[in-house]
Amino acid sequence: MSALSSRLVGLLALLPPLLAPRLVESAERPNFVVIMADDLGYGDLGCYGGTRYETPHLDAMAKAGLRLTDYHSNGPVCSPTRAALLTGRYQQRAGIPGVVKADPKANRHHGLHTHETTFAELLKKAGYATAVFGKWHVGYDKKFNPVHHGFDEFRGYVSGNVDYVSHVDQAGFVDWWRNDELVPEEGYSTHLITAHACRFVREQAQQPFCLYVAHEAPHYPLQGPDDPPERSPGKVTRPKLPMPERLERYATMVREMDKGIGEIRATLEELGLSKKTLVVFLSDNGATSLGSNGTLRGFKGSVWEGGHRVPGIACWPGTVEAGRESPATTIGMDVMPTMLELAGVEAPAERPLDGVSFASLLKGDEPEGEPRTLVWEFGNGAAVRRGDWKLVVGGKGQKSRKPALFDLANDLGESKDLADEHPERVRELWAALEEWRRDVTDGATVQPEK
Repeated sequence: MSALSSRLVGLLALLPPLLAPRLVESAERPNFVVIMADDLGYGDLGCYGGTRYETPHLDAMAKAGLRLTDYHSNGPVCSPTRAALLTGRYQQRAGIPGVVKADPKANRHHGLHTHETTFAELLKKAGYATAVFGKWHVGYDKKFNPVHHGFDEFRGYVSGNVDYVSHVDQAGFVDWWRNDELVPEEGYSTHLITAHACRFVREQAQQPFCLYVAHEAPHYPLQGPDDPPERSPGKVTRPKLPMPERLERYATMVREMDKGIGEIRATLEELGLSKKTLVVFLSDNGATSLGSNGTLRGFKGSVWEGGHRVPGIACWPGTVEAGRESPATTIGMDVMPTMLELAGVEAPAERPLDGVSFASLLKGDEPEGEPRTLVWEFGNGAAVRRGDWKLVVGGKGQKSRKPALFDLANDLGESKDLADEHPERVRELWAALEEWRRDVTDGATVQPEK
């Protein structure tokens, strides 16, 4: 036993009985690395059946950990999903039901208000070093910056996407930040995000840390590391590329992200942190038509499964069984309560979480009991899910607003509407949707008009 360990044991013996276990638990708290891809589809990775290009590092992560086959983003587009991930609550409660747009004539002035509680804020108070690198997209104004939401460090962009080379957003504004100040940095955005992530892990290796890696890939603009910039300050272009080149650039973007994730995991291994770190990989919504959602119906922006059922991988060597798959239904807002439980941090009583911890799932216990009810709503579309039953209203491509009912256990592609055969199920799920709407709008954050 080392001298330090001997002193710790001696100190524990002097503490009141109720305090000693808490110190031990604190010493064993895991680090967290949450990695989110942008617009990556359910069928885009090899470990989810993708064959168009190789994703060896994410495939290896799935082989070393847990692959979730029924994981969902909270929304079918960027901002709502990120608001839910950060707060552990439905995004509607935070006043971010849709995209926070870069256009000053739209809702660029909206954002995640500081009275919302994020996982970074709570983990920071518990002694974790916190950082986010990459995409923010829940507020452009400085008052909404990550450093005002519990993150010690932020390097990246606040908009929905930037030119991967010039770092200019889709409205023509320069958008690359160090904390809450614009600080230019040369480099391909995917590479910069990876480099900052690896640096942070090295710098914080001796203390608990929570790292949020918010990749831009494979969101447009379609640019690989050797492609020229498409935007400059005040000037935004979108070249019309032939489809083969568009697909190849998309593949390149996914491969560069995959390679970077491999670098992050290699850094953890090099520093002896792999068994002390839970790494979670997710996507913020389904793929566009350039990507693959496998056999799922719909794409990004829709409440069909292809809009929100996405890859979900959790790796924690020594704790999460290698090569395991789980059909348990999980969703983005579950990530925060999971981290809080594993870190021994209490959830905020003043802002009750909608998400449910899947910490026990990571350790091998599949959930039991009645299935919970989950809702996705975006634009004119809404979907409510309970168990294998899913009700869709206003889904893209529907000819009417008549609710459609699907049995996902036998029809994952949502091709056979069973509403006429199960009217009582339709009424039940419709009532649940209406109740949910009343609940999430009661006391929800109101964004300013201008």
